[in-house]
Amino acid sequence: PARDKIAHILEQQGGAGEDIGRRIRILQIAARPTDLKLFQRLSRALFERRRISVLYHGRERDKITERNVSPQRLIYYRSNWYLDAWCHLRKELRSFSLDRLHLVDTLEQTARECSDNSLDKHFTRTYGIFAGEPANTAVLRFTPDAARWVADEQWHPAQQGKVLKDGGFELCIPYGDPTELIMDILKYGPEVEVMKPKKLRDAVVERLKAASRQYRKK
Repeated sequence: PARDKIAHILEQQGGAGEDIGRRIRILQIAARPTDLKLFQRLSRALFERRRISVLYHGRERDKITERNVSPQRLIYYRSNWYLDAWCHLRKELRSFSLDRLHLVDTLEQTARECSDNSLDKHFTRTYGIFAGEPANTAVLRFTPDAARWVADEQWHPAQQGKVLKDGGFELCIPYGDPTELIMDILKYGPEVEVMKPKKLRDAVVERLKAASRQYRKK
């Protein structure tokens, strides 16, 4: 429906609506499949403010649990969809990846309402999709070569950065759960060094050592 609407608007303004697919491409990297019917049912429950019963398969523990949740927001992040919700089982805010979610039923109960401030505080103050209080600040130092790109990137809305005398770049990022931050740090390999905190630095060092061991085995 959105595509048809855009094509109609372009045609009214003298543009070639049917040319959109040829002239504009959106390439999604590492996108996981989202079931359209699931998305529609979740959207309806979200806007009707209804609780839902779901089965959720968590990757980390490889375990399926049944939850009653109050949907708060649908989030599109890094080419994938997530549901931010109040989990009545855990009695706290949780984020669920839609590709791991199976909707059992839409319940008659009214969804618990969480304020925008509480949602922003929980989900957007720290790094990435892994939410929580920003208990730490990562200090990352990039080489002059990497600085040309990193200085123009936004890793986090509350980040702080400065250009160093040698042409490198220092980036400070608040975070809670370090999982996703570590993945992004590793992408830069030898072009970045974790200066603080020590716990994060040690975790990155261990990952690099483990990767090196994999190649030595071969």
